[in-house]
Amino acid sequence: MIGSDHRPASMIQGGAVFPHRHLLGIEGLQPHEIRFLLDEAERWVDAPASPPDRRLAGLTQINAFFENSTRTLLSFEIAGKRLGADVVNMHAAQSSVKKGETLIDTAQTLNAMRADVLVIRHGSSGAVQLIADKVDCPVLNAGDGRHEHPTQALLDALTIRRRLGSIAHKRVVICGDLLHSRVARSNILALTALAAEVRVCAPSTLMPAQVERMYVQPFTDFDAALEGADVVMMLRLQTERMDGAYVPSPREYRLRYGLTPERLARVPDALIMHPGPMNRGVEIDSSVADGPRSAITEQVAMGVAVRMACLDVLTRRARGVEGWA
Repeated sequence: MIGSDHRPASMIQGGAVFPHRHLLGIEGLQPHEIRFLLDEAERWVDAPASPPDRRLAGLTQINAFFENSTRTLLSFEIAGKRLGADVVNMHAAQSSVKKGETLIDTAQTLNAMRADVLVIRHGSSGAVQLIADKVDCPVLNAGDGRHEHPTQALLDALTIRRRLGSIAHKRVVICGDLLHSRVARSNILALTALAAEVRVCAPSTLMPAQVERMYVQPFTDFDAALEGADVVMMLRLQTERMDGAYVPSPREYRLRYGLTPERLARVPDALIMHPGPMNRGVEIDSSVADGPRSAITEQVAMGVAVRMACLDVLTRRARGVEGWA
């Protein structure tokens, strides 16, 4: 049952609180496991950036990004360095993969380098799972195709919890390109597990089939979806993943699905979120993105804290942390 596990993490000891070797997605995590990661991230939100904590000193973290990224890569790099890890960025999108090397070959190469933790981003759904099956160290999914982006969902959940005090029973509206969005999928899984009421809104061409099976209420009318919203999370049009005409034009899309000041007036107390990068003037107006109800820059800050927590938790067995060995 969605959101049914209310056991506090404090009731579960050591590694039993998060027994997973990898973090490949939100799917499969219990509500108490999600809350545990959020609680761990809270420790790092206000921690000083310098000097580094050093708990990962001597460990090698490889960020292997087969798909270009700036925000996520930078966030993982900062997170690893603040924990004292030796961080190596592998821009695989411009490397041996372009020369014809298979993903399995790359996985075996990464494993031979004896990394202590791998952070993988890939344009194909399931690719991160394939790599995780071939390596001996923990793997963190930094986004794979249309599948999942778990740390984005965790940082969004942490932002909501900190700003609104809780997630349970909050009405969250996710609007935009749902069809191509791994962020939307991971957020739906996390927020429904934590007992939020989730509404999704998109043109019919960008609405995933049978999305209601994920315990959400679908809308094609943005104004109707906004009624009573506590949180409005906007998604960008992922034109790089589109191979056809999904919307008539950016102007038409903004008229029907853009978060404008006029629409914001319908929910003046709602928290405004966006995973970035933003298409200003398309799915969200600048005055809304930069306004007092916006948590967009806070999401970035929460991203570093969440990724620090995940790197810490996933390497505890290898580090021999008491109760995790």
